Amino acid sequence: MVATEGLAETFFHDEITVMKKTIQNEYLVATVNSVGAELCSLKDRSGVEYIWQADPRVWPRHCPVLFPVVGKLVEQIYRYGGKEFRMPRHGFARDKEFQLVDSGRKHLEFKLLPDEDIRSQYPFEFELTVKYLLEENGLDVRYIISNPGEDILPFSIGAHPAFSCSWKRGDSIGDFYLEFEKQEEAERHFLEDGLLSERTEKILENDRILKLDEHTFDQDALLFMDIHSHRISLCSHKHKTRLALEYPSFPFVAIWSKPKAKFVSIAPWLGHADPVDMEGEIMTKPGIKRLDAGDSHECIHRIVIS
Repeated sequence: MVATEGLAETFFHDEITVMKKTIQNEYLVATVNSVGAELCSLKDRSGVEYIWQADPRVWPRHCPVLFPVVGKLVEQIYRYGGKEFRMPRHGFARDKEFQLVDSGRKHLEFKLLPDEDIRSQYPFEFELTVKYLLEENGLDVRYIISNPGEDILPFSIGAHPAFSCSWKRGDSIGDFYLEFEKQEEAERHFLEDGLLSERTEKILENDRILKLDEHTFDQDALLFMDIHSHRISLCSHKHKTRLALEYPSFPFVAIWSKPKAKFVSIAPWLGHADPVDMEGEIMTKPGIKRLDAGDSHECIHRIVIS
């Protein structure tokens, strides 16, 4: 069953009401799915799509929101209060339906609150708000985590936007490169079966340019934990357009794609996967943030098309 009204599209799947809302200005058109509050399309006025279109044969997501963990837990388990809880990689938010609480021509606001399934994985009170705002040639994405409970709220949050490397027919990932905001002496941190290892490798030596090809991600993501740049641009040797991701609020960034896929994810993270020797107590998990009762934390990233 499908219903459309104005710029909203609603359909029903597996007992979840899925709603897609579109906002636009004179430069850009963005569409967000209520499931995961996930950005699923960002086009310029010429119709070029900059978001990966979630081919299920390759990677079935667009730009998932990662909460309340980023990355993988050892054996998918963490401990709190003497109990064990199971949590999938990157948490549950990306698969939960958010409530649309505010909307306009250029903005959307979604909220996620605990339900019975969430409480079985994550026994904390929280409110997660995701806001989208179009301003000129940019899309601001703002995350607000609030703790309405009486106990400390442990959390991580991350964005995982996948950007298309097919701006025109015939494009391939080898036509693109990444330009960092600053000259970097950057080391990647390796993941072993999704967990953070101690192995590193120098990727940039006093350079700003990271070339991309079909083998760049043969050994999983390039996780940077100590770079100085807070803007990374996706550029093409064939096109004048540049897509920049600005992430002033996030300390870590991962660059990732599937081998031979036509997208690259520039993922700003507040948190990261468990180290391989992590014992599982969530309050001492590296990268976790602890939010006092009554407090909130806000972070933002911005996608700019120029």
